[in-house]
Amino acid sequence: MNEAAVGGGHLRAHRSGALLSLLAALMFGVSAPLSKLLLADTEPLMLAALLYLGSFLGLCLPAIASRLRPGARGPASEARLRAADLPLFAAATLTGAILGPFLLMFGLDRVTAVGGSLLLNLEAPLTILLAVLLFGEHLGARQAWASALILAGAVVVSRSPGEIGGSFIGAAAVAGAALSWAIDTNLAQRLSLRDPVDVIRLKSLIGGLVMLAGAFISGARLPAAATIGWSLLVGSVCYGASAVAYVYSLRVLGAARGGAYFATAPFLGALAALPILGERLSPAAAAAMALMAAGVALLLRETHHHEHVHDDLEHDHAHVHDDHHR
Repeated sequence: MNEAAVGGGHLRAHRSGALLSLLAALMFGVSAPLSKLLLADTEPLMLAALLYLGSFLGLCLPAIASRLRPGARGPASEARLRAADLPLFAAATLTGAILGPFLLMFGLDRVTAVGGSLLLNLEAPLTILLAVLLFGEHLGARQAWASALILAGAVVVSRSPGEIGGSFIGAAAVAGAALSWAIDTNLAQRLSLRDPVDVIRLKSLIGGLVMLAGAFISGARLPAAATIGWSLLVGSVCYGASAVAYVYSLRVLGAARGGAYFATAPFLGALAALPILGERLSPAAAAAMALMAAGVALLLRETHHHEHVHDDLEHDHAHVHDDHHR
């Protein structure tokens, strides 16, 4: 195979990964204003539990549909979790499916959806920082400047909680959620060769049940049936489907570059909050958005200009058990 064909294959794979990451960002981005609406009728921990149980239920549907479809061909077989994966899986579940959602719901209950969405931009530089420091990924000059701009925007948000419509505690909680998901993203990239649907479905179930138990212990009650239904639906799409698309993108892009594309999610959430909740873009929020937008633009340019090829890895892969494979 010539170099042009190899380069074209890598470019197509990169574009596919980028599109998946952007789709994941779109689905997750709108979850902040939608969750803010649902928080009017339920407790933060209860809502976090329902969102993740919705993610679990939504990810059960493809498997059920494939079994019910007559004459269906066997699905592609993905690599299963192994015993050696359990420490990584447990850490990813704790950070991504328990701490992250709880801190976000707690924070959104105390800040506006616009402010909360913008603070979630911290996930991108934190993901990059962890990928570089802990896992040896490359950090370009543009990524360094981009991270600084995003952090500057976060400082504007955190120092103007009154203007953005919230409290410092709420802003700190959302920042903590961003850190939790940054850790989860780096761990998920190490598990991305395992079956994403199985991994995320199990994470969602464990996280949902743990948070549901915590909600009941703290005295929370189940909300009205309509709120439960909407929470499960939002969780299915904005958490379950989004997470699966994101993990598939990490296989191609790596944690640092996947995080760069996914960094568009907070902007989509902030913009969606304007019509959904009738919020306004305050001067502080507009300034923070401008700084963060410049940072995300640099991240995307770095991703575009720094194509690279991963070293060969021995790994399990998706395959169909047809006559050729046998």
